[in-house]
Amino acid sequence: MPEPAGNGQTRPLRIGLTGGIASGKSTVADLFAELGAAIIDTDVIAREVVMPGQPALDEVREAFGEAVINADGTLNRPALRQLVFADEGTRRRLEAILHPRIQQATFEQTEQAGGDYQLIVVPLLVESPLRSHFDRILVVDCDEDTQIRRLLARDAGTEDQARRILAAQSSREERLAIADDVINNDGDLAETSSQVTALHEIYLSLA
Repeated sequence: MPEPAGNGQTRPLRIGLTGGIASGKSTVADLFAELGAAIIDTDVIAREVVMPGQPALDEVREAFGEAVINADGTLNRPALRQLVFADEGTRRRLEAILHPRIQQATFEQTEQAGGDYQLIVVPLLVESPLRSHFDRILVVDCDEDTQIRRLLARDAGTEDQARRILAAQSSREERLAIADDVINNDGDLAETSSQVTALHEIYLSLA
């Protein structure tokens, strides 16, 4: 279990929320937020650390060139995504720039957020150093065909691109292997909401 807060008080229960791309992590996080849970989303933090004027954006430009920067000075995410998914070395290089900054900002937000328990959304939790800082891990799970269908509807890419994105992430089996809790998100919103409510009560009792 992670250490108590520095003031001697017991800190909030910290739950790492993860799942494959298009599994419904944001939907589940929103449902927990409606019940009063404190949410820290590392996807949001990842966008913030590459805003214009941030040192990470300058490093990304230096590492990958002007092709990944839009005319207005913002990050060209589709261009960067294409580079990253095409080459493992490129992905590792990008992670070396972004991950330490994302991790630091995540720690700062967890210290400030309070709450009975906190949900920290980390899409790539299986391979993240953040994993050791959580009391429990919640995996949002769904069938791979469901992921691909949602990904195509959301990003309007090809099925081949969608499958390559899935292949670049940890496998469904690897995610489930680290789970303390699982929400199945193959069904409709009502089914997912029912599972969230049940876990919310469990987390409050643990907290």
